[in-house]
Amino acid sequence: MKPQAIAITGRHSNDAGALVRLVWLSALAVVFVLMQALAAQARPESLAPLAEKISPSVVNITTSTTVEGRTGPQGIVPDGSPFEDFFREFQDRNRDGEGPRARRSSALGSGFVISEDGYVVTNNHVIDGADEILVEFFSGEELAATVVGTDPNTDIALLKVESDEPLPFVSFGDSDSARVGDWVIAMGNPLGQGFSVSAGIVSARNRALSGTYDDYIQTDAAINRGNSGGPLFNMDGEVVGVNTAILSPNGGSIGIGFSMASNVVTRVVDQLKEFGETRRGWLGVRIQDVTDEIAEAMGLEQAAGALITDVPEGPAKEAGLLSGDVILTFDGVDVADTRALVRQVGNTAVGKSVRVVVFRDGGTQTVMVTLGRREEAEAAVPAAMQDDDTPDVKEKTVLGMTLSILTDEMREELGVPDNQNGLAVLSVDELSEAFEKGLRSGDIITEAGQQKVASLDELDDRIEEAKEAGRKSLLLLVRRGGDPRFVALSLAD
Repeated sequence: MKPQAIAITGRHSNDAGALVRLVWLSALAVVFVLMQALAAQARPESLAPLAEKISPSVVNITTSTTVEGRTGPQGIVPDGSPFEDFFREFQDRNRDGEGPRARRSSALGSGFVISEDGYVVTNNHVIDGADEILVEFFSGEELAATVVGTDPNTDIALLKVESDEPLPFVSFGDSDSARVGDWVIAMGNPLGQGFSVSAGIVSARNRALSGTYDDYIQTDAAINRGNSGGPLFNMDGEVVGVNTAILSPNGGSIGIGFSMASNVVTRVVDQLKEFGETRRGWLGVRIQDVTDEIAEAMGLEQAAGALITDVPEGPAKEAGLLSGDVILTFDGVDVADTRALVRQVGNTAVGKSVRVVVFRDGGTQTVMVTLGRREEAEAAVPAAMQDDDTPDVKEKTVLGMTLSILTDEMREELGVPDNQNGLAVLSVDELSEAFEKGLRSGDIITEAGQQKVASLDELDDRIEEAKEAGRKSLLLLVRRGGDPRFVALSLAD
């Protein structure tokens, strides 16, 4: 019996030891996981090594501009003030009989060097109109700069300085890889105080302010006046943005700053370096977003793409694109909305032939378009509408609007071309859906159901056709001051 008892006792002892070891290993694993999580969430211990590494490539920019002198006391006292004559005599004495004296105006900004041979990136508004541009380096060295090229659309300028020695520079990073919550640092010359570093995170992505090609990174890193043109760095020391604007009620930083994304800047810089100007692709259409109502009225499965409202003379018209087409994909990329299409077209090479997939007549079609150059076409005048027969004059109230065909008197009063046909909006019921969606007296309806309308009978036909097709709304092409847009109005039962 004893050997058996000993054997049983030994088995229990081994099981207890294994259990203790298992508990300890589990505890150590938990501690290890917690330490990893804390390390991942912790802020960098210090940004000093990174700041020391990239500071030599960041520059202060000072510009000088000649401002013509004034002949009177403007800005000193208001016109008509009893002191106006006194100040005019005072200015005349100071001029010693000379004409108005020109004065020098200075401005401050920031920038950064992107190549050892002296190319410098900054904002266009920092150097716009400057007679002289002086670049100051972290070391205190100052060099005169010349303008290579500018792009007001993205507010980017490329400068060049000449140096006997290779200059320290930084490289661009991939702004698309920047995530909301990533750490970033801004460097520049805020409020003229000299080189300064501020840290924060990426607060938001893909912000648009007012420009066609806007793609801003929003950050809470402190950005103030004078930071314009300076770099926004990621933690690898790569430039992911160019500090451009702040949102502030008082002119100071409140934690909402905007940096133009580096993936936009690099394309602009490459073109400015090669051509001294930008060369963006041009499709040659007027477009608007597709709303849920427009999608339903057209039979689209989802509200996506860019709806063509007008096709003037240009690449799109030559390729056969039509007003009322919805661009679904461009050069193999799905089109989310008009902003996405404009940016993609602008980023495509001039002269490239691209496939454009459109929704037309209930199905999809592919059209090959050879892009033109936007800069050459911006002053082009859209083609006028073609002549149609003009029916007899009459009025009718429909869809909450009182409509009439265009007469010569109306064309003259509204300032539209003589060959413009359609239905003039005489008045709009303020309680109607038409009024809610922005239609007003003086608007001109040129299409209904994606077909031209030159008479009220034709509009009635389009309404009936839409109802017979089971549509809940009718798509109208409305022009105001020559600018077209589509509006979908619900059809009453």
